[in-house]
Amino acid sequence: MDRSSHSRSRRFAPVVAIAAAAALTLAGCSSSSGGKKSEESADGASAGKASTPRMTVALVTHQAAGDTFWDIVRKGAEAAAAKDNIKLIYSNDPSAGVQANLVQNAIDQKVDGIAVTLAKPDAMKDVIASATKAGIPVVGLNSGVSEWQKLGLMEFFGQDETVAGEALGKRLNEAGAKNAVCVIQEQGNIGLTQRCDGVDKTFDGKLQTLNVNGTDMPSVKSTITAKLSQDKSVDYVVTLGAPFALTAVQSVSDAGSKAKIATFDLNKDLTGAISEGTIEFAVDQQPYLQGYLAIDSLWLYKNNGNYMGGGEQPVLTGPAFVDKSNVEKVAAFAAKGTR
Repeated sequence: MDRSSHSRSRRFAPVVAIAAAAALTLAGCSSSSGGKKSEESADGASAGKASTPRMTVALVTHQAAGDTFWDIVRKGAEAAAAKDNIKLIYSNDPSAGVQANLVQNAIDQKVDGIAVTLAKPDAMKDVIASATKAGIPVVGLNSGVSEWQKLGLMEFFGQDETVAGEALGKRLNEAGAKNAVCVIQEQGNIGLTQRCDGVDKTFDGKLQTLNVNGTDMPSVKSTITAKLSQDKSVDYVVTLGAPFALTAVQSVSDAGSKAKIATFDLNKDLTGAISEGTIEFAVDQQPYLQGYLAIDSLWLYKNNGNYMGGGEQPVLTGPAFVDKSNVEKVAAFAAKGTR
């Protein structure tokens, strides 16, 4: 489909996309998908694949080393690629400049589509414009819900981070929290900032922000421990990722603090911590779904001209709360690495 027809067809796309997705999905099952510099089979994929021509799609994220959240995003992307007869090329770097270069590499390879995160959207503006000029469709996922349209992306899959933060702030009020610390593991990441800002909008108590170096977990632990040792009135620590919540559990213990812990995002170990009561609750944005929908949407666009969300609205995958009341059900999927 000619990209020039994008704006003319947007308003009619939501209904068409749903119907077409259901019909076209029946056309195929799975295939092999590419990982970083390689091709590999998605977990749980069955024999067979879509009968549509082979596509190559690049997924470029701001994943930092050791952040298990992105393993879940990637699994979802690989599952969609397997079903849709797509060669998936995955690359990542937390540096905005390097991430932009990775997108340019995908353009140079003449891929059929690009899915990208927008943690630092200003750094991605020019390279996304280059992709569009080259006729390569680009969709966003996870980070950049407030910026994707400004940058000219076709679609976006994720949660509204401000709304998610507001929901968590209300939950803190219900818990009776009075003095909370919001831990930001990557300075300049717009999505993380929006989460803490959202909490601050609805939380009736005092909210402090604490910047840590998310690529150095011992440093994260010592920084949180120092804060809790210094301020014994802190009654809640809010982290923005599962690994940091689990580290905060150790910090609370080391500091002799009575603070409770809430977090954004899940992984297998975190669901266990919720079951045990060492973490109160988590906000789930369903990263597997983000990866799956981003890749599947590019296949739908290529083969049926569809736009999820009509090209005007983001497709929201969260937020939802996971606590002791529902964690056992979620844990079963987390054990498979899909939640």
